[in-house]
Amino acid sequence: MESAVLENKKGRRIWKGCAWLFFAVFFASLGFWIGVEKERKNQPVVFEAVDQKKEEAESVDFSLFWKVWDTLKEKYVDSSQLDSKKLFYGSIKGMMQATGDPYTAFLDPEENKEFNEDITGRFEGIGAELGIKNKILTVIAPLEDSPAEKSGLRAGDKIIKIDGETAAEISIDEAVDKIRGPKGTKVKLTVFRNGDAEAREIEITREIINVKSVKFELKEDNIAYFKIIKFGEETDKEFSLAVKRALSRGAKKVILDMRNNPGGYLDAAVNIAGKMISKGNIVVIEENSRGEQEKIYAKGGDVLSRMDTVILINVGSASASEILAGALRENRDNVTVVGETSYGKGSVQEFINLPQGTAAKITVSKWLTPKGEQINEKGIKPDIEVELTYEDFENDRDPQLEKALEILKSDD
Repeated sequence: MESAVLENKKGRRIWKGCAWLFFAVFFASLGFWIGVEKERKNQPVVFEAVDQKKEEAESVDFSLFWKVWDTLKEKYVDSSQLDSKKLFYGSIKGMMQATGDPYTAFLDPEENKEFNEDITGRFEGIGAELGIKNKILTVIAPLEDSPAEKSGLRAGDKIIKIDGETAAEISIDEAVDKIRGPKGTKVKLTVFRNGDAEAREIEITREIINVKSVKFELKEDNIAYFKIIKFGEETDKEFSLAVKRALSRGAKKVILDMRNNPGGYLDAAVNIAGKMISKGNIVVIEENSRGEQEKIYAKGGDVLSRMDTVILINVGSASASEILAGALRENRDNVTVVGETSYGKGSVQEFINLPQGTAAKITVSKWLTPKGEQINEKGIKPDIEVELTYEDFENDRDPQLEKALEILKSDD
């Protein structure tokens, strides 16, 4: 998942971003094309890029690009194995990285596909949450009604091999790459289950998996527990349905768990805030490069603001998660933040689809809490700090959630 607050793909700012990027790519492409012709004749090409703010011009000699390109093709030891498209994408990535902003990035077609799968929660695979426990790849939980669950995979199963290859010392990312795959294909997992004398093999046929971004559970004492995993396209809708279920079952208090939520769409966070704070209250403040501020307000639909609420955050809570946590704490008196200081990402990116299946994420503004606090690289500090240690994780303990339940039960 991306740690990014993303604007909607509509609206004035997006159009400006698209227009800017179009012209940038157009002139760069034109420069490259002319550069090819001119470089062959050893004639340098210079484009003038006007900085309107300073009313100065800076010269960019694109012939240097082609000089390096040709030199690499000529001199590199394995030049016949060079992939021109990869070199081209790499040059664009370098341009984005040169901004010095870690959140401004170019996505090649494969990265763009993976990003969209993550943000929409729709991908092809087996449908299981994985983790590393005691240095062993372990099934945290198979998703409900998923191929993993139907095949008999269980929470706690230790994955020893994937398609016959050892899974020892494998990372989560490597495991996901090996286990995901096209619908209809199969993957064979060798797993060891507590109580078994020997490992067993489970063959699973991959399907299209739709991962919900909101989980709901009614705890004891009518405490509604909402876990928001990401802020995607369906998160607002899923949260609304979960709230209706909670109210119909008599919920009186709320736990909002946003631990390890890396963020997502800004509008999703704003819409959810509208259900938890009064209409007209500030959710977040955006500040552009000129220092101009735009306040974004709750749009209405509040049904939860009168309920005592505990918010759970940790270092994995970033971006839209921090926006929502800050909005609730600064607009209400009955909110307690528990856990660990959040990640500290105080910028907003626009996501722009580009030709050839590529895309760009560009930082367009900073964001501040309703009271004007900039949390970038500082994060949101909890009201009550509770650490979840590696030992807790290994032994399935959750002292942060336990503290949240304790706080709400003591309010009776």
